[in-house]
Amino acid sequence: MTDVQRMLLAALADACRAHYADRLVSLVVFGSWARGAVTPESDLDCLIVADPLPAGRLARVREFEPVENQLSLLRAAVWGPEVPPVDLSPVFRTPVEVERGSPLFLDMTLHAILLVDRDDFFRRYLERLRQRMQELGTQRVSAGGGYYWVYKPDAAPGEVIEL
Repeated sequence: MTDVQRMLLAALADACRAHYADRLVSLVVFGSWARGAVTPESDLDCLIVADPLPAGRLARVREFEPVENQLSLLRAAVWGPEVPPVDLSPVFRTPVEVERGSPLFLDMTLHAILLVDRDDFFRRYLERLRQRMQELGTQRVSAGGGYYWVYKPDAAPGEVIEL
């Protein structure tokens, strides 16, 4: 990771701390940035866990706009003037919504950068998820240049699987 990329992550954490204040529980970077596979085409995937959050995705995105705007110059500096600025791709969850789970979190058990994690909330969630995945024998299977998750390889037809 370059110095400018590290600066962007630090600025993202600072901006989220300032914007969400006491509501911010966790800020997690995932995807190509967490895997160390950033390219000029990569967006910056981040999970924002805050409590409370407005109802609905659009309201949550609108609430995040000041953070995105605050980082505009630094997002443009990551690759230089010939390349478009880094796009931020935030996902918003409350702690209760995190505890309900999401397939999105499976990849985070492998690659995640916890920039903010009050009381180790998300780290503890990921540890519980990893343990449950191990109990089930969950596997990440490569296929056609991508991959998919098999939650429980020996699952019976109709069996309900809870992660």
